[in-house]
Amino acid sequence: MKSNRKSAATGLAISTAPHEPAFREVLALIEGARGRAFQAVNTELIDLYWHVGEYISRKIETAAWGQGVVAELADYIQRHHPNLRGFTRASLFRMRQFFDTYRDDKKVAPLLRQLKWTHHLMILGRCKRPEEREFYIRLSIREGWKSRDLDRQLRGSLFARAMLSPPKVAAALRQSHPEAAELFKDSYIVEFLQLPAVHSEADLHLGLVARLKDFLGELGRDFCFVGSEYPVQVGGRDFSIDLLFFNRALNSLVAFELKVDEFQPEHLGKLEFYLEALDRDVRKPHENPAMRVLLCATKDTEVVEYALARSLSPALIAEYKTQLPDAALLKRKLHEFYQLALTSSERAPAPGATKNRR
Repeated sequence: MKSNRKSAATGLAISTAPHEPAFREVLALIEGARGRAFQAVNTELIDLYWHVGEYISRKIETAAWGQGVVAELADYIQRHHPNLRGFTRASLFRMRQFFDTYRDDKKVAPLLRQLKWTHHLMILGRCKRPEEREFYIRLSIREGWKSRDLDRQLRGSLFARAMLSPPKVAAALRQSHPEAAELFKDSYIVEFLQLPAVHSEADLHLGLVARLKDFLGELGRDFCFVGSEYPVQVGGRDFSIDLLFFNRALNSLVAFELKVDEFQPEHLGKLEFYLEALDRDVRKPHENPAMRVLLCATKDTEVVEYALARSLSPALIAEYKTQLPDAALLKRKLHEFYQLALTSSERAPAPGATKNRR
């Protein structure tokens, strides 16, 4: 169909249809250049903060400067460049903290320039352990999180949840897609649905479809939506899959079945049936076998383990949470987890310490 629009300069209707493909190419060039320019500016900015932080750190380390000198430096910068923002006393100490935190971290330091300063401030201010900081830095880069996305995941204590409750994945899924455990979660937070405590599967389903952009953000950037109540026909009968997605990283269809009650082993049979239908009738030749996710309100870990132990199809059981978790409680549990791990490592005998006894 021929599309017309009015020129801003002349007010005359002009046709864009014949040239639209070429116009899109030019627009892609502009957007690509803007993206690279922004990244170059961000890289320079992070480099600047790193070097300023290093300079301050070295001066304080050698006792050439005391704490008060940093405040004098902030005043000096303000006097000579009154329009220059971001170099207050507190900001300068943040730059020093930034350098001191990552100066000896050879794994993380090369990644720092890929994130905005606002991301670094949030991670530095709210993450205490190096592995936690690395977790959020890597995920922010991989998922392309904006500041509000990172803030939400920090408030949702994603790191603590990932450490304390790794995804419940069937052996078949681990074998076919070893990387799947990194792409899925044990629990998904859907507080944006604002569901009441008592709700139906229809409420959950309709809410996820209505807030699909938010749900895709919670799933991860490699998930693409295929359809809601996706129809499959077997033996002359019609069936429907609650939600069907495609994961680009796994090159696989992912079927979601929704349950608003506790996980039951018999739930898996229905999903296996759907997977067989997808693999036979929907999956394209270049795609990997379909996967399934049962998203339920609650689950018993031991029941899930038994149910998945002999499952021959790639499956994952996860919970959905209608509210953000208690961050303080998760923090305490994570501390106990680390203390237990530390105690266990201290009790373990050193290699070669044990001897054979008769």
